[in-house]
Amino acid sequence: MRIAIVGGTGTLGRKVVAELAGRGHDVRVLSRGGAYRVDLTTGEGLSAALQGCAVVVDASNATSTKRARQVLVGGTQKLLTAEREAAVSHHVCVSIVGCDAVPMGYYKVKVDQEHLVEDGQVPWTIVQATQFHELAATTLAAAARFLVLPVPALTLQTIAAAEVARALADIAEGPALGRRVHVAGPEVNTARDLALTWRHATGRKAVLVPIPIPGKFGRTLRDGGLTDREPDIRGAVTFPEWLAGQ
Repeated sequence: MRIAIVGGTGTLGRKVVAELAGRGHDVRVLSRGGAYRVDLTTGEGLSAALQGCAVVVDASNATSTKRARQVLVGGTQKLLTAEREAAVSHHVCVSIVGCDAVPMGYYKVKVDQEHLVEDGQVPWTIVQATQFHELAATTLAAAARFLVLPVPALTLQTIAAAEVARALADIAEGPALGRRVHVAGPEVNTARDLALTWRHATGRKAVLVPIPIPGKFGRTLRDGGLTDREPDIRGAVTFPEWLAGQ
């Protein structure tokens, strides 16, 4: 099967490409600098890149809210149009567990992206995943450069990106479900738990500094707005196990 991976050079996208290629699929990597060069903000390159593709996995991302709206909302509109013209039969959208419950700029963009996919004319499945172990580790490492770890009061259910990639590959191989699928990590932890685990695993001496998050926003994060204790697909690799393998 020919499958296009949008954002196939990113943290998750690379793993999806490797997983599907390992299963024998004809995988096309669509990115601004990949083998199939596309620009979601303009739609450039999409028509040619999608020719003959049965499935598209959209793992695109952006670093700022403004850029995210251009890529994930405007880009999704252009991507779905090109998919319809190319007779793509399944659009798999990667999203975030709890994006509809947490009032943050980037998450609002993800909600708008999901609505475009739902209302579009290409059969779809939306895969909402919890935060990656990779993101937690990278964030902690960046913060610890100054020997201080700011720890916000929030609850997370991190998962290895490789496990999300396997779930995406399974879904891409099947028919469009027309619904959301939740993929979550094996354990629910506070940010403090994750910081202590990371500090122990890396031997870093950074001091943990609690950061309160006020209001409804903070309450939602503390109460597990970014988690799902009964997901459709649950990962098996815990954060300590993942760290041990790095």
